[in-house]
Amino acid sequence: MKTILITGASRGIGAATAILAAQRGYQVCINYHRNSEAAEEVAAAIRAQGGTAFLLQGDVGKEEDVQRIFRAVDKIGPLHALVNNVGVLEKQVRVESIDAERLHRILTTNVISCFICSREAVRRMSVKHGGQGGAIVNVSSIAARTGSPGEYVDYAASKGAMDVLTTGLSKEVADEGIRVNGVRPGFIYTDIHASGGEPGRVDRLKDAIPMKRGGKAEEVAEAILWLLSDAASFSTGTFIDITGGR
Repeated sequence: MKTILITGASRGIGAATAILAAQRGYQVCINYHRNSEAAEEVAAAIRAQGGTAFLLQGDVGKEEDVQRIFRAVDKIGPLHALVNNVGVLEKQVRVESIDAERLHRILTTNVISCFICSREAVRRMSVKHGGQGGAIVNVSSIAARTGSPGEYVDYAASKGAMDVLTTGLSKEVADEGIRVNGVRPGFIYTDIHASGGEPGRVDRLKDAIPMKRGGKAEEVAEAILWLLSDAASFSTGTFIDITGGR
């Protein structure tokens, strides 16, 4: 059975990806930071379907936590797939109101975690290091292309950095049995919008989306699992925009 690690998997896109991955035959390592109750619910949903789930608590913005999480994964089985999903945003503000502390919080969680988790995954997956290969999918955002002016330019910048990591790392490890791709969701119904101070943001903006609706976390999960699968065996360094045509 293949092993997958999903960061920030207690809610939203991460939770939907965890449940779908289990349905596709993975044993799922669910990383979460604080919300143990939500993580337990995801694990219970997987087990109710006959799947295998493991809960791995840790702040992936901290190097020591990442190393501890990956050591725990080593005891479960060889790592085949990593989804760098964890991501945070803060209240909607213009750049003129952003302070350094906020930037550190955003970039540590959204960028540093992705680098460090990818590093640990490569060390295990790369055939150069004796691994069997694998796949990484980074959950970016359409904000990396739009910039999110007046709302979350710092969040958009963090996702732009994730896109650059996706492109650069994919080329570094392309001949080592590892594929690295990204998805860019936009206007998905998850509770991350409440963190930004506007729970109804998707409904406010949906008329500007060509498909005239917001997306579901499960629709993003389908794209992630496709990129991880053998069906995408010749795809690396690429992105799927899941935006309803925006």
